[in-house]
Amino acid sequence: MSEPPVLDKIIKNVRVVRPHDDAVKLLDIGIKDGKFAQIAPNISPDQGKEVFDAKNLLGFPGVVDAHMHIGIYQPLDKDAVTETKAAAMGGVTTSLNYIRTGQYYLNKGGSYRDFFPEVLALSEGNFFVDYSYHIAPIASQHIEEIPLLFEQYGVSSFKIFMFYGGYGLHGLSDHQNLFLMINKEERYDFAHFEFIMRGLTRLIEAHPEARETISLSLHCEVAEILNAYTKIVEYDSSLSGLHAYSAARPPHSEGLAICIASYLAHETNCANINLLHLSSRKAMEAALTMQTAFPHINFRREVTVGHLLLDVDTPNGTWAKVNPPIRPRADVEYLWQAVLNNQVDWIVSDHACCSAEKKRSAKYPNNIWLAKSGFGGTEYLLSGVLSEGSKRGMSYNHMAKLLSWNPSRRFGLLEKGDIAIGYDADLVLVNPNESFVVSAAESESQQGYTPFEGVELTGRVKTTFLRGNLIYHNGQILGSPTGRYLKRFHPAIKT
Repeated sequence: MSEPPVLDKIIKNVRVVRPHDDAVKLLDIGIKDGKFAQIAPNISPDQGKEVFDAKNLLGFPGVVDAHMHIGIYQPLDKDAVTETKAAAMGGVTTSLNYIRTGQYYLNKGGSYRDFFPEVLALSEGNFFVDYSYHIAPIASQHIEEIPLLFEQYGVSSFKIFMFYGGYGLHGLSDHQNLFLMINKEERYDFAHFEFIMRGLTRLIEAHPEARETISLSLHCEVAEILNAYTKIVEYDSSLSGLHAYSAARPPHSEGLAICIASYLAHETNCANINLLHLSSRKAMEAALTMQTAFPHINFRREVTVGHLLLDVDTPNGTWAKVNPPIRPRADVEYLWQAVLNNQVDWIVSDHACCSAEKKRSAKYPNNIWLAKSGFGGTEYLLSGVLSEGSKRGMSYNHMAKLLSWNPSRRFGLLEKGDIAIGYDADLVLVNPNESFVVSAAESESQQGYTPFEGVELTGRVKTTFLRGNLIYHNGQILGSPTGRYLKRFHPAIKT
């Protein structure tokens, strides 16, 4: 008698891409209980209850999109469904979402003790991929809630929006306390940022076993510079569109903010700092200078696929309005060189679905000042990096490091990020030779447009598995949302 199957699923003929293995090897993958259980050549089909032929496609670890915004421009429960369908079609299997109190998102202020359970309730049963949240302490009371968020909900990463104290989400603003929904006597300023850092340092001292995975992320732009330059640029008729928006939020504002944030991290001994969506040469140079100045701080540097694929001459510029702005081509190429030099730690989408009718003025569609900031793009993250990275000689394993391994380690997702025994069976099958032209009409996102429209990418996602379950195949999302909320405790303190 033959032995009964011991594996739930066998995926045959995968050209396996691993973050720490230069070679791409043709292997079979056995999955049991949602985990990779066997990785070897020629696993007997009799060993599996189900067999799937990958037909020699590349197999990447499921992408960890470490910078997304779910529920910013439409209700969170609805946004989660459509935007994580888009994530799945792009090979993303883990979605890390920035969220905060104040206008947008749930449009509420107050305590995270009340706010965050509501976020989780709205999320439950609506994500097609696994998910977690980064939280921004906006009010002073939120700093006191950092231990609660970590110990009860497994939130190990926090955020500061450095420009929010004196500049609006989309442009000039005199109403930031109303926008942030904080008391008029409160300030969202450098001192508040310092006290957040001290709060995180205390958390690490209380939980030394989680030292590597408790971190603070910063959006680095200085409000005073943005305010001054926006006023100048708005009166300069020679500049319009993305050229104007980039000039209104100049790169040296990023560089200055990075220097301030880094010195505060040094002052407060805040060990793990993530410098988000570096968009320019000046920002990257400042980040590398601060790494040298403060070697005891564990800096990580992030770049988005938007800042790697688009520049200020991109057509339909208002669709591509984002903070920090899309930059000139020279900055784009500098960012790519930083990627190739191993100076970038991960690449993300910064996905923020903003529907066409909300995104730009119907009356003045080309007015960059009236357009909302942010756009979706998680579905093009892997294909974009694969397409443009391959042209520049980037290896597949380097892509796997930046899209899966590095963000999973930093953010405490210790069962994600590699195709290895015992890890979650998150797998993306990609045809590296198949080209396609980006069209918003083909996306699962509710956005209805994309600034990437018409861009030709080479490297198409064909199939996505989440914990061994097929969730996307040949252009179709399959089944219902089965994404799980991921508590990010160190194993030693799991409850």
